[in-house]
Amino acid sequence: MISLQERFVVDERGQRLSVLLDIETYRRLLEELEELETLRAYDAAKASGDEAIPFEQAVAEIELSRG
Repeated sequence: MISLQERFVVDERGQRLSVLLDIETYRRLLEELEELETLRAYDAAKASGDEAIPFEQAVAEIELSRG
């Protein structure tokens, strides 16, 4: 799990407007989000019940559909 040290930008009333993160934390968060997106796509594909096809075949079909 990523340990966050948040810093906030606030307005004149103290309302939080945005969060500041160091660049390394930001990059790790992006990596985690990409991994989560991949897992969700995998779960959705498994749940759809569609027939699995080899990667090469999928690429060939996409190329054919482009033109």
